[in-house]
Amino acid sequence: MVDLAYVIAGSEATGGAGLQVDLKTFQELGVYGVGTTTCIVSFDPRNDWSHRFVPIAPEVIADQIEAATAAHDLDVVKIGMLGTPSTIEVVAEGLRRRSWRHVVLDPVLICKGQEPGAALDTDNALREAVLPLATVVTPNLFEARTLAGMDRIDTVDGLVEAARRIHALGPRYVLAKGGVELAGDDAVDVLFDGAEVTVFSAPKVGRERVSGAGCTLAAAVTAELAKGADVPAAVALAKDFVTAGIEGRVGAHTPFDTVWQGAYAASRTA
Repeated sequence: MVDLAYVIAGSEATGGAGLQVDLKTFQELGVYGVGTTTCIVSFDPRNDWSHRFVPIAPEVIADQIEAATAAHDLDVVKIGMLGTPSTIEVVAEGLRRRSWRHVVLDPVLICKGQEPGAALDTDNALREAVLPLATVVTPNLFEARTLAGMDRIDTVDGLVEAARRIHALGPRYVLAKGGVELAGDDAVDVLFDGAEVTVFSAPKVGRERVSGAGCTLAAAVTAELAKGADVPAAVALAKDFVTAGIEGRVGAHTPFDTVWQGAYAASRTA
């Protein structure tokens, strides 16, 4: 029997983030991936690789969700970039129509192709309509600070406090990620289940952010949950998976490198 995982997210044309990364991660972890596209993001090489953001019409998103869920018995889903309040509304409605074993939310709160006011509306809609449906939410440092209503997060204790505040908004688990932006030699993530805090730590691989790391981590958690792992075990493997991917990063003509999803399997057979 093949394990299935579903992703609802944006497409990123260079292959370094979004739906492309999610499906590659699923494949590497032995899970059959099904995807629905919410928006198209393409970097602009003529404008310092800034974002170009094009939303997909809500009715087209609804059609994709209908087709995917009719074709397959899907019960584990990752939610990535949604991008607009109308997209969030149609995705939330699609989620409510089914019973999900797990919903993993990677709360992408901002896209540089959006106006600030539109981004704020999107943030509020995501917080109200999708966050309470999540089994696991995986905010990075900026997203954790925004969702928790904190001015700054400088320490692991601050990251834990953010996770506690976000948990109060409705998700069952909060995986708050310190990444390279939190001070120290290790990349520290904290998992909070409403009672206990579990800390995941690995030495930082460089000091610069690598494109696709957040997408990869959330997708790896999703894949492991689809295979039957519990949340802490899924997070532990996902941490190892993304660390290997950052170590084996792919360079390009862009000013940033991207995670290589194949690095984890390669490291285990080397």
